[in-house]
Amino acid sequence: MSVCRLAITAGEPAGIGPDLCIMIAQQGSDHQLIVIGDPDMLQARAQQLKLPLAIRLFDAESSPQPTPAGVLYCDPIALAAPCTPGQLNTANAEYVLQTLRHAAQGCQTHLFDAMITAPVHKAVINEAGIPFSGHTEFLEALTGASKVVMMLATEDLRVALATTHLPLKDVADAITPELLTDIINVLVSDLKTYFGLPNPRVLVCGLNPHAGESGHLGDEEIRVITPVLDTFRAKGIQLIGPLPADTLFTHHHLAEADAVLAMYHDQGLPVLKYKGFGKAVNITLGLPIIRTSVDHGTALDLAGKGTADPGSLFTALHYAALMASSRRLDD
Repeated sequence: MSVCRLAITAGEPAGIGPDLCIMIAQQGSDHQLIVIGDPDMLQARAQQLKLPLAIRLFDAESSPQPTPAGVLYCDPIALAAPCTPGQLNTANAEYVLQTLRHAAQGCQTHLFDAMITAPVHKAVINEAGIPFSGHTEFLEALTGASKVVMMLATEDLRVALATTHLPLKDVADAITPELLTDIINVLVSDLKTYFGLPNPRVLVCGLNPHAGESGHLGDEEIRVITPVLDTFRAKGIQLIGPLPADTLFTHHHLAEADAVLAMYHDQGLPVLKYKGFGKAVNITLGLPIIRTSVDHGTALDLAGKGTADPGSLFTALHYAALMASSRRLDD
């Protein structure tokens, strides 16, 4: 695997994002890890954590190079206001968004091979008067993507979502033939491009208990889901289902599956997080760039204390590098 340039946005400065960046620097990397953030803040946090850190300013003209242990490359963006771990400050909301824009634009121009996002705090961004519903929607709008899909992955399990952050009462109406067609197109295409799967096998959850039980517990499977799946199956796409979600997530079904498509957030993600929380990654499919993220929040109560677990960030970096390498082979 060749050396990739991986841009890491440091996330909410009062949270554990900066801590995690400093922690992963302790082991070094075969890839160039470039933190998009405030270098003075990172250095101050490293001192607070009592961890060695040498910051090297990123040189876009140099060739990609591995990151030595104890070192982070930094593409600097200055905080708007001083930061205290654990204490949110609306003055730094725009700084957080600047780091995301910079990383995404660097990926679009091929300066970076992928971007990895540490957690942000949605509420403080909104309290600053900036509408923000999350990384996924922000990057979708920024890059002009036509449709994005949230997929979480951990060892031996990938779960994509047909709908994401919707109240449960709105999910059934949101599951339309058009939505499912778009979601499946993105999911199958990106599994091929980024995961080296020429004909991925996807298990599809039903919406209702027992996948509707032949229409007795809901008819969305009959009216909407099955016809869409049949259209894809006629083209040779391996879609199995709709299957009852309570039995789909068993070894018998998952043993030969490349991914699962769940109809809503809490149908698929509790199983994945039970299996791999802290070692899972959030991947945004459908973007023209590679974006992976940690599977947890800002953990303000842990910031600056040295007790945060960097496992999910390590996983996000690993997947970003694998996806970048697979895309190069696909090209």
